Order: sequence, then structure tokens, then C-alpha cells
Amino acid sequence: MKKTIIFSLIMALVFTMAACAGTNAQIKNIQDRGVLRVGAKVDVPRFGYLNPATNEMEGLEVDISRVIAKDIIGDKNAVSFFNITAQTRGPMLDNGEIDIVIATFTITEERKESFNFSRPYFTDELGYLVLSDSAVAKPGDLEGKSIGVVQASTARAALEEEIVHLGIDAAIKEYGSYPEVKASLASGDVDAFVADKSILFGYIDENARLLDAGFNPQNYGIATKKGNDKLAAHIDSIIEQLENSGELAALIEKWGL
Repeated sequence: MKKTIIFSLIMALVFTMAACAGTNAQIKNIQDRGVLRVGAKVDVPRFGYLNPATNEMEGLEVDISRVIAKDIIGDKNAVSFFNITAQTRGPMLDNGEIDIVIATFTITEERKESFNFSRPYFTDELGYLVLSDSAVAKPGDLEGKSIGVVQASTARAALEEEIVHLGIDAAIKEYGSYPEVKASLASGDVDAFVADKSILFGYIDENARLLDAGFNPQNYGIATKKGNDKLAAHIDSIIEQLENSGELAALIEKWGL
């Protein structure tokens, strides 16, 4: 009887150690590689942006990535950024090309079925960018007009609901990237550019202005591959530490968000 109990305890310990080794391997692989591979955007000023003047990545999400690299690897510069889009972020995570996605990725219940998400590091809402000389002063003025959004974002579905809520008839056009929507706005192909307000802030200039109205509040989270639970939990703890220390708020203020 004692032998049976001892054997059972030993086997339980073996299985526990194996499970821990498997999950810890997710972090150890990054440490052994010496580089955190981050899926980021390069066209969203103040979040993830490849500055053409310096050829360097910058923004809130870039800074958070460096904090994570410092924590896991011990070097804040041990980061390799991969340009992703709404269409490529999922496949690149799933096939192991990148370790995390931090790219204004909105947390939704549907997406939680496919990815692990950290707690939110930023909360935003959708807004409208229009030309400075546009007669559009409020969303209701978009009756009979065209609105541009980025493909595979949450903006289209939310905008469809908002159009019904506003009681207007407006056409929605999809584009591959934010710069493409902005270019279409500038050329007059669309009358408004709808995206997260924090993203639109980066596209305000002398020719474009942001309406005061907003809708569909949403949270951004850091995504990891489903099953990489140890890595996901560790990243979540880093965001929690940043919140508690006030460093996250300081970074948000740094980038004027």
C-alpha cells in the first residue's frame, strides 16, 4: 500500500515537472534565442510607427515591447519588429514567426477563442476623420456618402451598426492599410475615415480634422498564440506591474494619447 502511494506521488511529481518544463519552454525559447519577435504596425503614429527620418520604430507599443524584452531577456533592445497587418497577424502568430502581437489589437470575445490576450494596456473608441474643408460636422452628415475602413478590423462591423443607429445610408469601402484610407480621403474617394481615435490622431494635419463624436469603446491587448499560456500569463503580469507602478500611464502621456 505504501509503495503504491509513493509511486503515485512520484508519478504525479514527474507529470507536474514535465508540464512546467513545457510551459517554461515558451519563455526559455525566447531567452535562448536572445530576441523577442514582435508583430507590430509600422504605420500608426504614436503606437507603432517606422519613423522615415530615423528609420527607427517608435510609439507606445514599441516602448512596451522593449519593457517585455528587458524583463524576459535582460536587454530592452533585444527586439525584432515584424510589420504585420490585420490579415497577417493571426497566421504569423500561429506558425511561430512571431512571439507576440502588440498592434492596436482590439480584444473581443470572438478573438479570445483564437488567441491569448493580456489585460488591456489602452482603451479607445472609434472616430471619424474628415477633410478640413468638409461640410461634415457630425456623423449624421454622412448621409449618402462613403466611409473608408481597414480590412479585417473591428471597424466595419461596428460602423455598420452605428450607421443603423444613426438612421443614415452610407457606403463602406475597405482598404488594405491606414495610409491607403487616408490617401482615399485626401483624393475624395471617401468622405470619412473611420478607425480607432488613437490611430486617427496620427493622421490629423492641415487638411484633415477629427470629429468630436466617437463610438464603440474597445480595449487593446497583447496577443500570444493559443496554448502559450505561460508566456501569456507572464506578459499579463508585466502589464499589471506597469499599471501598478504608474509607468504605463507615464508612457501613454509620453506619446500624447
